[in-house]
Amino acid sequence: MENLDENGPPARLEGKYGAMVVCWLLGNGCLFSWNSMLTIEDYYGYLFPDYHPSRVLTLVYQPFALGTLAVLAYHEAKINTRRRNLFGYILFFLSSVLVLVLDLATSGKGGLGTFIGICAISGAFGVADAHVQGGMVGDLSFMLPEFVQSFLAGLAASGALTSALRLITKAAFENTKDGLRKGATSEGSKTVSADLAAGGIQTLLEIDGEDPNKLQRLSNKELLFQNMDYALDMFLIYVLTLSIFPGFLSEDTGSHSLGTWYALVLIAMYNVCDLIGRYIPLFKFLKLTSRRGLMIAILSRFLLIPAFYFTAKYGDQGWMILLTSFLGLTNGYFTVCVLTSAPKGYKGPEQNALGNLLVLFLVGGLFAGVTLDWLWLIGKGW
Repeated sequence: MENLDENGPPARLEGKYGAMVVCWLLGNGCLFSWNSMLTIEDYYGYLFPDYHPSRVLTLVYQPFALGTLAVLAYHEAKINTRRRNLFGYILFFLSSVLVLVLDLATSGKGGLGTFIGICAISGAFGVADAHVQGGMVGDLSFMLPEFVQSFLAGLAASGALTSALRLITKAAFENTKDGLRKGATSEGSKTVSADLAAGGIQTLLEIDGEDPNKLQRLSNKELLFQNMDYALDMFLIYVLTLSIFPGFLSEDTGSHSLGTWYALVLIAMYNVCDLIGRYIPLFKFLKLTSRRGLMIAILSRFLLIPAFYFTAKYGDQGWMILLTSFLGLTNGYFTVCVLTSAPKGYKGPEQNALGNLLVLFLVGGLFAGVTLDWLWLIGKGW
């Protein structure tokens, strides 16, 4: 990168596409562990049939993520972001190892003690996510929008990849003794490798210290007031998505001809379409940039709630798969549209802070969504 103008972008960029690949890999490593836990919900449902693991694990994850991210966002200007990111990736790796160790130590047996251990690991994933996702989006926000898009696409790709691995391992071990456990553990070994690779890549991103003359910026409060619509967009996107995915899709969509494959297929379709949606904004004529237009479109997604309710009650599995695909597609599309539009027009430190604030509202939406997801159980014995 050369010829850096004091108030403008560099005159010449080098290694842009290589950096986009690195951002994609970092995004993939960020949620690979957590998505692996989500995609083996059939295994956890078998081990812990009385504990609603698809809902409880997500509910445990989110308070740790939200609380940690709130603290980090408040002290963002004083924190070394590179160390923050590296700590998060290391914690992802160690927690992934613990998932395998716990399963081996208990010989794949259920019980309350094992479930509490899985919940503790889920909480550790939440802490790691708060360190990495907010830090990475904050750092990338004052670089290029393509870097943010690549990182977000990597997040979605981790879901699609873990779903594909889970479908493969389920098919390979379904008819063997202890098949669910073998399939889930086989996928877990790939999770550890992905997180280790992500942690290694992160160490390559070390750069020179920031120019202290560029650290003067608007306060977090001022940034939030100027971008409250974007913050609400992020909250609303994820409060809707997590009120349906994964709990409702795993437990409340009835029995169909796909049998035990049904929930896995729904989660896989969501993850694949979420990934596709994050690439659509690369086509400028398809990217929604109007602030009012984004808010209207995001609010209109709430029509999916009655659509899912009536489809689960009266529709067949084809309609449910279509709705789930649309949920994932719009989730990925609007996430990229908001996070690549909001930081424009601010100085580097302000873009970093704004990226952290938007991810804070994203995680707040996740937490609210997984809490509201329990409302689907009303009238079902709870």
